[in-house]
Amino acid sequence: MIRQKILTLPPMERGVHLITPRVEREISGIHRGLAHLFLRHTSASLAINENYDPQVRRDIESFLRSLIPDCWEGFGHTLEGCDDMPAHMKNILIGPSLTIPVAEGRLALGTWQGIYLLEHREHGGGREILLTLVGE
Repeated sequence: MIRQKILTLPPMERGVHLITPRVEREISGIHRGLAHLFLRHTSASLAINENYDPQVRRDIESFLRSLIPDCWEGFGHTLEGCDDMPAHMKNILIGPSLTIPVAEGRLALGTWQGIYLLEHREHGGGREILLTLVGE
């Protein structure tokens, strides 16, 4: 069986946002298989990381801002604001997609793992994730 659906996320502030519960609600009917998430945007990313200590999210955002700062003078693409090209670069480094096994009707994440939307823009707007479920 293959199913696809669009997960529409509301606009979020810049930062690292846990979306695991939202994804988990969408995998009903799959006992085992794969969930593939594809973010249909170039200025945000998807990642799996530690979901216990909220400081991890702040540290990720802080590190990314230091690695690729807004308004860096080397970027020529500034028509959409000086946070846009840095957001594209972060998307290249982190990526727009994840594939996660489904086992016994649940995402087969590790104990401390969570799925995150990393919003790289100050005002990125709503985001869409194409969720493809393959399984039985």
